[in-house]
Amino acid sequence: MFVAAEPFSDRLIFTVENRLAKGPVTLGVATIPLTAIERRVDDRKVASRWFSLESPGEEDQKKRTVYRGRMHLRLCFDGGYHVMDEAAYVCSDYRPTARQLWKPPLGIVELGVIGCKNLIPVKTVSGKGCTDAYCVAKYGSKWVRTRTVCDSLEPKWNEQYTFKVYDPCTVLSIGVFDSSGPGFKIDGSTDATRPDFRIGKLRLRISTLATGRVYRNTYPLLVLSPAGLKKMGEVEVAIRFVRVCPTLDLIHTYSQPSLPLMHHIKPLGVMQQDLLRRAAVKIVAAHLSRSEPPLGREVMIYMLDADSQGFSMRKVRANYFRIINVVAGVVDVVAWINDTRSWKKPMATILVHALLVLLVWFPDLIVPTLLFYVFVIGAWNYRFRSRAPLQHFDPKLSLADNVDRDELDEEFDAVPSNRPYEVVRARYDKLRMLRARVQTVLGDFATQGERVQALVTWQDPAQVACLVAAMAGTSRPLL
Repeated sequence: MFVAAEPFSDRLIFTVENRLAKGPVTLGVATIPLTAIERRVDDRKVASRWFSLESPGEEDQKKRTVYRGRMHLRLCFDGGYHVMDEAAYVCSDYRPTARQLWKPPLGIVELGVIGCKNLIPVKTVSGKGCTDAYCVAKYGSKWVRTRTVCDSLEPKWNEQYTFKVYDPCTVLSIGVFDSSGPGFKIDGSTDATRPDFRIGKLRLRISTLATGRVYRNTYPLLVLSPAGLKKMGEVEVAIRFVRVCPTLDLIHTYSQPSLPLMHHIKPLGVMQQDLLRRAAVKIVAAHLSRSEPPLGREVMIYMLDADSQGFSMRKVRANYFRIINVVAGVVDVVAWINDTRSWKKPMATILVHALLVLLVWFPDLIVPTLLFYVFVIGAWNYRFRSRAPLQHFDPKLSLADNVDRDELDEEFDAVPSNRPYEVVRARYDKLRMLRARVQTVLGDFATQGERVQALVTWQDPAQVACLVAAMAGTSRPLL
């Protein structure tokens, strides 16, 4: 699969080669205009076609018409898929590629970029520290850029933009950068081709915005570098979500899958999605480089997190603690069951036994009881909801505020590594210890799974007999 962007002015070129010992020999080339390829939006089968092979690199029409064979191909544009250029958890658009499959927008997001405060100088010009800041916002396929405020540590833009919202479970990305220019002296050296410097970014989830309410807040601009987490300043923005659809249509959106239907009919593999995303990032970078004013590749990569796919021990530990936080609820339930079995709270134990007897006699009440229990938990936790106006990046959750320097150096190291042998060997030994822990945990899970499986495989006859007798006694009232 390939990724193509409109307008389809390019050509798809197929080359047939004969691999010989002395080198490949080109037998023919088939050049197919993208405008001649059929388009589809579902999983219907596309008719195949024959394409003639031509002589490569020959301008003479007579030589090009010499018969060199044909290729049998089945080509089509799949408009039912969505090619992501962002990570799935911070994606700003889930619409399919074909425009005829787009649904009406649910609302509009109004973004006001006010300015920045307390920025840190990132370069020196004539011996004076300065910052030429500009702001970039991205939502869906729309990119916007403010003007550049030169030589100011508290730039003011006061610019407003609007974005159409098709899915509330999306994220608006805002980034602040320092514009590069010729003749800048950075750390005593002149570099005319310096890329735009990252000052920081923030992400705002659309689903957390109340309809019609204006959120005007100041957010910190944090940048993670090999030296650690550093605050580069603050950015002030105002945002408002205006709903243009009925309330029931907005609620109905939450019951629908985020990705288009083709992703569920014929799902793409993980490796295939990664290759398509890389191709989409290259196309977006080429498109933005031709805009006015142009956006550099480093800006696009930072906004899309295209360079954050490497291994990071910090992310491993952060994800581990996230899993522990999710499993903590299950652990609390198990502890509550043990307390009930041990009669630490006699009244609660009596009520639980009465409920179990009721569910045994009336099994149709099991699902409604579970749903009612979930409802009670949600209503109880409503009192403890966050009162923050609009939440932002939490450095404690990602362990960015307290991370080891060696782990940061490993996270920002290139592939292949250019560090000394001793450093790479120490990282390898640390990774081996981590793999040993993972191996132990997987072994424990396998052991518990085999114990459950042994309950019905008669490996322990006495245990299985007791289980079968208990199940028969429990199911007797149902008969």
